Amino acid sequence: MASLLTGERGTIKPKANFDAKEDAVALRKALEGLGTKEKVLIEILTTRSSSQRQLICAAYQEATSRTLLEDIKGDTHGSFEALLVALITPPALFDCHEVMRAMKSEFTFLHASATEKEKKLTSDLKKELSGDFSKALLLLAEGKREESTAVDQGKAKEDAKTLYNAGEKKWGTDEKKFIDILCNRSIAQLKQTLVEYTSISGKSLQQSIESEMSGELERLLLAIVKCVNSVPAFFAELLYKSMKGCGTDESTLTRIMSELGGDYRGCVMAICGGDD
Repeated sequence: MASLLTGERGTIKPKANFDAKEDAVALRKALEGLGTKEKVLIEILTTRSSSQRQLICAAYQEATSRTLLEDIKGDTHGSFEALLVALITPPALFDCHEVMRAMKSEFTFLHASATEKEKKLTSDLKKELSGDFSKALLLLAEGKREESTAVDQGKAKEDAKTLYNAGEKKWGTDEKKFIDILCNRSIAQLKQTLVEYTSISGKSLQQSIESEMSGELERLLLAIVKCVNSVPAFFAELLYKSMKGCGTDESTLTRIMSELGGDYRGCVMAICGGDD
């Protein structure tokens, strides 16, 4: 589902006058010797864009003949280590690891779908999953979603009617229609489709999916609809759930917070009711 976030994720802005070698030296000084200067790690790694962080990793290895990943793992621990590792891991690789983790856990982190040839992700998905859920997740992992920002209102009305006829209007649900439309149409097109659906049905597509479906496919399609409506609100909901009740789902918390920065993070935190 990474394509859902195109243009909206990765909002930690590139640093002006960026110098990868200078940052690499500062990080090495913060990590070597007695005690680790956490503030330096935080200051650098949370204020550089993902591509800049990859350049820092390369400069660090060139200067020290060690990897930044190895040194961070050796000098930090716990949730702080996990967050720093998330920040220096290439996004596609990190997303792949999350999918692999999700397939081995009870909680499927539905918005982390990405491809990585080396891990043969689609092959692993086919082995681990089955049915309509597998088909939907594979479509997202293969990145086949339309990317156009143009909106065809006639097509939106047609798709809305198709969804209505495949769900609320019939006995039983034609899940394949939902998968085809929600996993292939562009985000701009889906936004209009949601409007048209409410006009036809009298209730939102989210409400219809909640009443017509269940299980993993329901959670996946709901995640898509929620992201189409508002990506910040979707992240805010996940953050709230990761911290609700007994204990904290630190893996989910790390996954989300490592992606957010700047005004985007501020928006999510505002929705959550936080100040920092």
